[in-house]
Amino acid sequence: MTALDWSHVFATRSERMRASEIRELLKLLDQPDIISFAGGIPDPALFPVEAIRDAQHAILSDPKQAAQALQYSISEGYLPLRRWIADLMGKNGVPCTPDNILITCGSQQGLDFLAKMLLSPGDTALVEAPTYLGALQAFNCYEPRYDRLIPDGGNVTPAAYAAAAEKAGGRVKFAYVVPDFANPTGITLSVENREKLLDLATELAIPVIEDSAYQALRFEGEAVPSILSLDVARNGGDIEKTRTVFCGTFSKTLVPALRIGWIVAATPLIQKLVLTKQAGDLHSSTLNQMVMARLAETTYDANVARAIALYRTRRDALMAALAASMPKGVEWTKPEGGLFTWVTLPDGIDGAELLARAIAEERVAFVPGKAFFATDAMANTIRLNFSSPTVEDIGEGIARLGRLIARMTP
Repeated sequence: MTALDWSHVFATRSERMRASEIRELLKLLDQPDIISFAGGIPDPALFPVEAIRDAQHAILSDPKQAAQALQYSISEGYLPLRRWIADLMGKNGVPCTPDNILITCGSQQGLDFLAKMLLSPGDTALVEAPTYLGALQAFNCYEPRYDRLIPDGGNVTPAAYAAAAEKAGGRVKFAYVVPDFANPTGITLSVENREKLLDLATELAIPVIEDSAYQALRFEGEAVPSILSLDVARNGGDIEKTRTVFCGTFSKTLVPALRIGWIVAATPLIQKLVLTKQAGDLHSSTLNQMVMARLAETTYDANVARAIALYRTRRDALMAALAASMPKGVEWTKPEGGLFTWVTLPDGIDGAELLARAIAEERVAFVPGKAFFATDAMANTIRLNFSSPTVEDIGEGIARLGRLIARMTP
């Protein structure tokens, strides 16, 4: 019997699915001699292991709670957890109720659901160049066209965006940003540019997707209000009149493996997303949500403080190492928080070629910059993560990388 040729039955959207370069590079972590700046992963030393063990034990030792934790549940998410998130959002200028919140399987699922809800094939998504690779992977499945979002406004008018989208056979459907310590650049969007983004979205009559995975991890400088909080303020404190969709996650502040993220938005969107959640996986793990609710109540603030202290030290080590080891012509961002630094290499050095040689010659890994561009790709860029390597490895790894770049510089 002849084997089925699967390529003939795949949907056209599958042609736009690509393996994540970051997922592939994470396999290098199993090689002990590699110094890796590749993965955007938290340090496991920060995981509240004992608190997780205690929470699971308490829940599963109580027959009533155990029955709830192990049974099917509502798609919106565990109510005590949504109440905690509503309180957190309120403290950050977003008065809302649990009805404005959907629990997702990590913020990545939230991005997938939003793309599924908002994009038809040929529609335009406005994204920065560069932007978060995982968002592009989520959006790609729904066959969009991309246009470059310029947060400071640039010289592209709303009418020009709309006309280009119409010419391509669709409409502009949303603007997507990572406004705080962005993945991959580490840059934070100013209040002025957040307001300009809201102005643009208002003129185009589109939502803004605010991916706030790193917002809590500020090391220095004054906190910047979220885009959703600015939107709420514009609308008299009423979240129901806002156009911003806030995507949050516990993966960077508490633990990634429980896969708990959330979306905050006006209820008409949340109600539609609940239907998407029902069709996708019914609901996120109730046990994990109940555990996360206990962790949030008992360890969130302390864990965030520990993460900030550790990552600040490593950010400082990376800044010092880059200053000491990089040859002339190399530039980098100086993030006030988060997990990443963006490096621009001298003209003529391709990040992908540099990676191949860095692994072979210096046993150093990072992510080439091309992966983060939907449009206008810059080959002479790379992303460095500083949350995973130790201070000692940061110094040694950057010294190795600097030597290699010097050898490759035209």
